[in-house]
Amino acid sequence: MASNPLLTIKDYGQSIWMDNLTRDLIQSGELKRMIENQGIRGITTNPAIFEKAIASNALYETNIKAGFDAGLSVEKIYESLIFEDIRNACDLFRPIYEESEGLDGYVSIEVPPTIANDTKITIEEAQRYYREIGRENVMIKIPGTLSGAPAVEQVISQGISVNVTLLFSISSYEEAAWAYIRGLETRVKQGKDITKISSVASFFLSRIDTKVDQMIEDRMHTIGTEGLQMAARLTAVKGKVAIANAKIAYQKYKEIIQSERWQALSQKGANVQRLLWASTSTKDPAYSDVMYVNELIGADTVNTLPPATIEACADHCDVANRLETRIEEAYTLMDSLKEPDIDINIDQVMAEVLDEGIDKFVQPFESLMESIELLQNKLVAAK
Repeated sequence: MASNPLLTIKDYGQSIWMDNLTRDLIQSGELKRMIENQGIRGITTNPAIFEKAIASNALYETNIKAGFDAGLSVEKIYESLIFEDIRNACDLFRPIYEESEGLDGYVSIEVPPTIANDTKITIEEAQRYYREIGRENVMIKIPGTLSGAPAVEQVISQGISVNVTLLFSISSYEEAAWAYIRGLETRVKQGKDITKISSVASFFLSRIDTKVDQMIEDRMHTIGTEGLQMAARLTAVKGKVAIANAKIAYQKYKEIIQSERWQALSQKGANVQRLLWASTSTKDPAYSDVMYVNELIGADTVNTLPPATIEACADHCDVANRLETRIEEAYTLMDSLKEPDIDINIDQVMAEVLDEGIDKFVQPFESLMESIELLQNKLVAAK
């Protein structure tokens, strides 16, 4: 019997985390089975995941009713639901956290997306989430916005592990990496331990290709038969920008960990901030459903996969160390975007997908608040 590719990936220094969490996944024992049989070594969540998990799910109704009876606000009821799931998931992953000495075994939870551009409140909420969840292996997600970077630094300096999320550009990744380093340096100056702090920098993939591919399609519609060469160049870029960008980010990661500042921290037992590949389900059916797995396997990385991609990878991933292959080609492709016959402003693309990414988390968060309130009204009416 062929070995499961999900288990083989670990041999290349990459950890597979799952981008999903529901109460029935925990209570049915399915999450425990996935940890044991599929090699899942952590979990990431976001407001969209929680909306799908909680809305119209009878498993949560008793807790929601109890919250209303206790006079809790909608926001506090929401937190009581997700904090319980996070704690239970953390407990399931605790053996991996111990075995890996704090490298894996984390469950990530995001601070409310509505505060993404408020540094002070982000810090306060990250501290509160960590305190109230009460698990060492919870990882607080903070968006990699301009306001998020100082929050990451402060939260790391307080000994809380952080998942820096919604990273798209190389410059945003660099900000996240140096925020982590500055936070650790502050702890060292204070004479505090840094060996139990971990961080990942979540680099989003498919959303970049979706945006760029749509721009290419729009351009193709304006090209006549005299533009065949331009059309060929545009077509050659489709579906390749996100992976090229990720490979360049990894080269930047290698550069950062060779710096004197990082080396000084490493000698004191600091854990590297691994790059985490997120948004890894392909949106275009013309592309392989495991494209963002196969092409980005490499050391000191994490790939977080939704359930459908986990199943697909277990079935037909082609495991090999490709993260550091075709690097020059990646740089050439990204440089080519500036050329007149392609003319894609990648900085603008990255800024737009970041704004859209925040909005895609704000919408389900607000929708879930409305769903809980509707259920409250239904329960009140039933009395």
